[in-house]
Amino acid sequence: MIFKGLEISVSGMDAQRVRFEITASNIANVNSTDAGNGEPYRRKVPVFKSVLEEEMGKPIYKVKVVKIEEDKSPFKLKYDPTHPDADENGYVKLPNVDPLREMVDMMSAIRTYEANLTAFNTHKDMINKAIEILRV
Repeated sequence: MIFKGLEISVSGMDAQRVRFEITASNIANVNSTDAGNGEPYRRKVPVFKSVLEEEMGKPIYKVKVVKIEEDKSPFKLKYDPTHPDADENGYVKLPNVDPLREMVDMMSAIRTYEANLTAFNTHKDMINKAIEILRV
C-alpha cells in the first residue's frame, strides 16, 4: 500500500507521455495532404479513463489511455490547382490540425507530466524519510 502513490503518479506520467507523442505526431503532419488513403491526415486525440483498483478495501484511482480516436472535424480547403492532390475544382484538402491548438495541448501535457513527477518525487522522499526514522 505504501507504494500506491508512486503507481498513481507513474500512471499519470505515462498517460501524459502518450498525449505528448500524439500531439507531436499531429504537429508533424500539419501539412500532410495524403495519408495513404486518399485523404489528408486526421488529427488524433487520446481518450483517458480513470481506472478504479482496490487494495485492502481502499479505492485507488489511476489514469490510462484506453484508445486513440481521430478528430472528425472537417478538413480545411485551400485553392491550389497546381498541387498534385488538388481535386477537379482546384481545391486541396488539408489536415484538420491547428498548430496553435496542438502547441497548447503539448504545453498542457508537459505541465501535467511535471506535476505528476513532482508528486512522485514528494512521495518517494516521504518514503525515504520514513525509512530513515525507522532505522533509528
